[in-house]
Amino acid sequence: MGVAQPLQPPACCFSAFICSIKYFTMAVNILTTEDLQHFKSELFSELKSIFKNASEPPKKWLKSEEVKKLLKVSPGTLQTLRINGTLQYTKIGGIIYYDFEHIQKTMEKNLRAARS
Repeated sequence: MGVAQPLQPPACCFSAFICSIKYFTMAVNILTTEDLQHFKSELFSELKSIFKNASEPPKKWLKSEEVKKLLKVSPGTLQTLRINGTLQYTKIGGIIYYDFEHIQKTMEKNLRAARS
């Protein structure tokens, strides 16, 4: 009697098996402590730049579109605030400008305490 040969899968199955092993090994990434430190540094740098840009002082003079976005009001409401004197403005060459500090003061002046 001869020595028994191990069963070998047909060529098509064997190549599929090898392909799946290659796919699996390419999908696995090992993260090192150094990788995590690098990621942390990049993340903190990005967050610092985001907060730095967010904390830039606003412009002194704002146009109507900027004020509408800031206060989340319609064009008609902004016009009413101008007409009734709630918001002071300056008009130069058909463009209306609002003083940012005055808008802040107006908001603080009209602040109401919440009822309990």
